[in-house]
Formats: sequence, C-alpha cells, structure tokens
Amino acid sequence: MATNDPKAPATAADGLGPIVSAAHLADGALPALSEVEFGLNLVGHAFDRWMIRCMTAAGEPGLTATEVNVLHSVTHRGRAKRLADICLVLGIEDTHLATYAIRKLEARGLVSREKSGKERLISVTARGEAACRRYKDLRERLLVAGAQDLGISPEAMSSVARLMRVLSGHYDQAARTAASL
Repeated sequence: MATNDPKAPATAADGLGPIVSAAHLADGALPALSEVEFGLNLVGHAFDRWMIRCMTAAGEPGLTATEVNVLHSVTHRGRAKRLADICLVLGIEDTHLATYAIRKLEARGLVSREKSGKERLISVTARGEAACRRYKDLRERLLVAGAQDLGISPEAMSSVARLMRVLSGHYDQAARTAASL
C-alpha cells in the first residue's frame, strides 16, 4: 500500500519497483536482494566517509577507512592483536592492506608492534587510545543521537546486523564458488 509519508521509503506499491542500482540484476528470482545490495553499497560508502571524517574531527586527519577500522580493532578490549586476527575479524583478505595500515598507524604513533616469538603483536598506544576516545565521544554526539531519533529499537538493529553477518557468509561462499569456475 502506498503511503503519503514523504519520509517513507519508495516501494513497489508506489509504482517505482525495487530501488536498485542495476535493474538487470534485480530482474531475477529475488529482486529484494538487489535492493539490499544497493543499500549495502550506499551504507558502505557513507560509513567509510563517516569514519574518515569523524577521525579527522577527532584530531587524526589523513587516515583511510581501513586504517580507522584497524585502529579500532587493535584498541578493542585492550589486548595486543596478531595481524592474522585483525584480518580475520575485519574480513580483510589481502594482508598487505592491513600491514600497510598498521605501518601507517605506527608511524603516526597510534599503534606499536612488538615481537612475541615468531610473531609480531600490534598494540594501541596512549595516543591511539586517546584518538579512539575522542572518536567515540564524537560518535555519541553526532551519530548515535540521530540514530536513536529514528525510533528503531535496539533489537531491530541487532536483527539487521545479524542478517548482514549471515549474508556476508553467503557472499563469501558464492565468491569461493565463483573463483573455482
């Protein structure tokens, strides 16, 4: 049923059909998946821009989204991390991308590397912790407040997050299958 609410998302009931970036991909058995993919593209790019700009506002300009993600991952739970674990948690397939990010973060004094046996462990520095704290404070003021105003329950957000994690597994499996063709 069409709605008169100008803030409501467009739907097939509005006569617009699924909102997608590639109609040829939506012309199949599950057009809704193309809608999700378009949404993921938009959210992914917006999230990258947010992380970069928030970290800039937090006093650390010039970092990429990957570098911000790596810094937050290294800061997580206050424990040193192995490169392999950082890549696994963040879904980074090419370890050289994470290695480059770690080197850049280390050069800026945000993380440090130490040898532990045959491996190197990456730890957050006091400067890195302070940057993450400033980022968190800005996130609370600029993003969380607005997200709460949407009226979406925490349970509904967790449900969306679960769906995204499940879909990531399906995309990974499909990617492995495509690579074997």
